[in-house]
Amino acid sequence: MGGDRGPAAVVAGMAEALSRLPDLAFLLHGRPADLEPLLAKRPELAAVTTLFPATDVVTMEDKPSQVMRHGQATSMWSAIDAVKEGHAGAAVSCGNTGALMAVSMLRLRKLPGINRPAIACLWPNRGPQGFAVMLDVGADVKAEAPDLLAYALMGASYARNGLGLKRPRVGLLNVGSEDHKGRAEVREAQDLLVAATESGGFDYVGFVEGSDLPSGRVDVVVTDGFTGNIALKTGEGTAKFVGEMLSETFRSTLLSKLGALLAMGALGRLRKRIDPRRVNGGVFLGLNGTVVKSHGSADATGVAAAIELARRLAATDFTARLKARVASAGVAGQDAAEAAGANPVADIKDGRPE
Repeated sequence: MGGDRGPAAVVAGMAEALSRLPDLAFLLHGRPADLEPLLAKRPELAAVTTLFPATDVVTMEDKPSQVMRHGQATSMWSAIDAVKEGHAGAAVSCGNTGALMAVSMLRLRKLPGINRPAIACLWPNRGPQGFAVMLDVGADVKAEAPDLLAYALMGASYARNGLGLKRPRVGLLNVGSEDHKGRAEVREAQDLLVAATESGGFDYVGFVEGSDLPSGRVDVVVTDGFTGNIALKTGEGTAKFVGEMLSETFRSTLLSKLGALLAMGALGRLRKRIDPRRVNGGVFLGLNGTVVKSHGSADATGVAAAIELARRLAATDFTARLKARVASAGVAGQDAAEAAGANPVADIKDGRPE
């Protein structure tokens, strides 16, 4: 209910996803007066959709703290509770990101060993899969070394279950590739990642820079939420800018229009490759349940992409696998820290700071 385009875009996205994945079933949360007419126009969708009435809506202007205190009657709260109670395998929302994370943490709770949950997105690159996982892209603006280790473990698990990579390559985003560069917590995190490669089931390739993001050098990019969010918004803005410039250039003269006609197939493939809607959906990692955050401005194509991602993760029992991987690899990270004369994860118990 809370997306920029309203419930019409969500219902259209559900129908688009159902056309490609006929085994889907939906729990739709919101105001019946708004949703029932939309479903009535799509009988095939209505047949696999159960409507959960919710009187209130979380707006983009609502503060997360306010929603946590007074949001029990909202569609967002209802959707997260459906995951908590086991009625749904995953939740998808186009609403307020801060409120969605707050409600998800409140209702689903953090996994043991996770201090800060992360938002992971898919970043287009030149690798064989066509995408890399990047996290965190905005759940928390800061991250200490143990948090970056947890992000690496969660990102590697996501790459295995979401992209089908047996042993993902993990890189730590930094201002340079040299070992002496970067903030202290980033250099400390590198030691923890090296120690956790075997138990975490990934290969650590070292520090990576911004220019490596589209190169295909890594399958998982680890960074703090402040840096990751800026990188994500910059990438999306650049893709839009390139698309607009190409369009203007090919329409500028008669010869360029002829060239565009001859290159129509190649241009179509390029447009599809850089279309942010294809990779719409940031996954909240580190919670006892799967939550996918769609862009608030997503259209039907973007909503369908987020739904399909949620379905793929739910089908692999992703949360249970992630929980087991974090638990086993966290021991290796703690052993490495203690060997170095520190114990950065000793103050975490069951995901809560002591």
